[in-house]
Amino acid sequence: MTRTTPQFLFDFGSPNAYLSHLAIPAIEQRIGVKFEYMPILLGGIFKSTNNKSPAETLAGIKNKREFHQVETERFIKRFHVQPYVWNPHFPINTLNLMRTAIAAQLEGVFEKYVEAAFHHMWREPKKMDDPEIAVKALASSGLDAQKLFARSQEPEVKGRLIKNTEDAVARGAFGSPTFFVGNEMFFGKEQLREVEEMVLGT
Repeated sequence: MTRTTPQFLFDFGSPNAYLSHLAIPAIEQRIGVKFEYMPILLGGIFKSTNNKSPAETLAGIKNKREFHQVETERFIKRFHVQPYVWNPHFPINTLNLMRTAIAAQLEGVFEKYVEAAFHHMWREPKKMDDPEIAVKALASSGLDAQKLFARSQEPEVKGRLIKNTEDAVARGAFGSPTFFVGNEMFFGKEQLREVEEMVLGT
């Protein structure tokens, strides 16, 4: 039986996307299918859907931020992943990082790039919207960062990221992390259990 490939729509600016990324390998082993990673621009999705980041939407609401923290702790325990290290430079403009993810796909170093970019955002956090800092960080992870950043400015690369983002909104996405199994959409890291169940049931 062929199982449907689950898709992971992500932006490096989301700590919950990072936690999802850490949880995915064990899920892939259980379901026998690799996730398809789809770079999107969270800022573009927010603009198109009139959405805002949790940092804004949770501000001033009694108990809600505390519950989100409890939920995150449950997720970390359930999926046996390390908690993220809060990036002191948050929020970070991820436009160049996400364009460079597309460039990394074209250059055949996508998985290595995704690992490195998430690492320097949420494991050893840095101001990754500073091009000089980002290039140095990614180069330290063994990537030809200068080449990737140069390619990220090509019209084809910019166009692909725009298309990914517009397609995500057209399919119903309003944030990151978002997952699709066929036409079924799931939002938020906590939905990974449902993603796994749906793939196993297809």
